[in-house]
Amino acid sequence: MSLTARDSTLQPRTPTVAELIGEGALAFGRAGLAFGHGTDNATDEAAALVFHALGLDHAEAESAYALRPDAGGIERVRALFAERIRRRVPAAYLMGRMWFAGLEFEVDERVIVPRSPFAELIADGFEPWIDPGQVERILDIGTGSGCIAIACAVAFPQAQVDAVDLSADALEVASRNVAKHGVGDRVRLLQGDVFDPVGDARYDLIVANPPYVSDAEMAALPPEYGHEPDLALRAGADGLDVVRRILAGAARHLNPQGVLIVEVGDSDVRVEEAFPRLPFVWLEFEHGGGGVFLLRREDLVD
Repeated sequence: MSLTARDSTLQPRTPTVAELIGEGALAFGRAGLAFGHGTDNATDEAAALVFHALGLDHAEAESAYALRPDAGGIERVRALFAERIRRRVPAAYLMGRMWFAGLEFEVDERVIVPRSPFAELIADGFEPWIDPGQVERILDIGTGSGCIAIACAVAFPQAQVDAVDLSADALEVASRNVAKHGVGDRVRLLQGDVFDPVGDARYDLIVANPPYVSDAEMAALPPEYGHEPDLALRAGADGLDVVRRILAGAARHLNPQGVLIVEVGDSDVRVEEAFPRLPFVWLEFEHGGGGVFLLRREDLVD
């Protein structure tokens, strides 16, 4: 048999799922991409896109790695890789979804990508800080996609949840997620700033993941963050504009023994310096994350 004839019988070897993930991770590393929108490294980011493009189940990842996708699947994967690199857009927006507290949420560039350590607090029922059985009313400030409000509604089936956001666009996304998870009878979406839309309502638990990035920090963020709404990130010269409004009004909207929990990320030192008399409890997380403080109503009453 001639060399030409022998070569003509060979079939091109298609990459496995694992090899495609490695290919993407290598390309992302070479491109200098930034991570932090649901994944914190190139391999996990590539895996998310591969599984999405191929319609694979993350619960069956071990068996999926050895699969060899067809040509169409490989093309879809590589197209997503190319767009991730070219546009520097977080994978969550390319997929149109992200998981939070074990639940899937629709996301697009009208809302920030869910990634808060609140997921761990919700999974624990906010214990030992509150008695889950006593929680009847919850307020979520800066709800965005609705992920924290909806996860709270699922975790506290007896509770009514108000979810506030200044952005009408964000609330459109949140409304889709409320419907998706079937909690429309217990989650109320309200447009406005901080406490303005809730009137005189009081709550057992107020949670907030507000904007807390300073102007200087915004200027230094990687391009990926530019795809998120500026309104959901930027909070003035020191990053505390919204936090100040929350702290100013929280006592009036908490029931006795009520608890306020707020994520401020890397602004934690500035919060301490701005409010030296408040006895902040800074929560620790088993699965990573930080910059989340807790205050009880009595801590906020003069």
